[in-house]
Amino acid sequence: MKTLAFGNGDQMPILGLGTWKSKPGEVYAAVREAIHVGYRHIDCAAAYGNEAEIGRAISDALRDGEVTRRDLWVTSKLWNSAHGRADVEPALRRSLTDLGLDFLDLYLIHWPVALKPGVGLPNSAEDVLPPSEAPIELTWAAMEGAVRGGFARHIGLSNFSTKKMGDLLAHCTIQPEVNQVELHPFLQQPALVSYCAARGIHLTAYSPLGSSDRPASFKAPGEPSLMENATIQAIARARGCTPAQVLLAWHVHRGVAVIPKSVHPARIRENFAAADIALTARDLDEIAALDRHYRFLTGGLWVMPGSPWTLQSLWDEP
Repeated sequence: MKTLAFGNGDQMPILGLGTWKSKPGEVYAAVREAIHVGYRHIDCAAAYGNEAEIGRAISDALRDGEVTRRDLWVTSKLWNSAHGRADVEPALRRSLTDLGLDFLDLYLIHWPVALKPGVGLPNSAEDVLPPSEAPIELTWAAMEGAVRGGFARHIGLSNFSTKKMGDLLAHCTIQPEVNQVELHPFLQQPALVSYCAARGIHLTAYSPLGSSDRPASFKAPGEPSLMENATIQAIARARGCTPAQVLLAWHVHRGVAVIPKSVHPARIRENFAAADIALTARDLDEIAALDRHYRFLTGGLWVMPGSPWTLQSLWDEP
């Protein structure tokens, strides 16, 4: 499995198991199967509500000698309601307790949006704090403290634009090492990819297959399908693989980590095998032509009447 290298010598497997939308009662078996197949990168988040079950799966795999802790790369994320400088470490410790771990390999700020303490999802604009009341540089200072305290080996961001990264870099003692964002052939974000590559920031792609199983409230009428795209299907036929494997192999070719979610054993194995699929230069050119800057996850959750955020200010796009 190809890996992405960090300055201290750590290696993050380029293909991991995503766990967003993996239901309690299903995610345990999914993680056990993934580790059995060969996955060593598990992507988690407190907001997914399933870290305790993931932790049991990891603990049992360690107990049974299927893997060692040193072999695993485990990522989690700080939810929006814990952006206060005094709230970061307790939130991280809760994830560690749930996951049954002494440290995380990577801890990310889930969104550049702060919510009031105790809020899961905002019900009104009053639940959303303006950036001036929760400066991201203070949250980041606490993230740096987590590294110095030994709770996280690496720290990074999720859903951050180049502008927001640039603004934060001016205040960093420890630079963000990863930015996890939506990436796929319909949203290729070449400027973001180039910006991160120039600064030694790795990218992780979420929703690489289009996240068709996300809640209906997150979907737009008539949205396009990555899996049913004619170009992707033609490449899959030519390479003797599935459309999903083409989409995942594309990320591997780009040097971008990718975290497809599944709870189905056959798909878990199929996704893992995508890391070994070779795409031709022509395949890559044809996929490059599919870019339409289309987001499946718009971030509209944070945008409501009276909110300090708009889609334009969230993504720093016109």
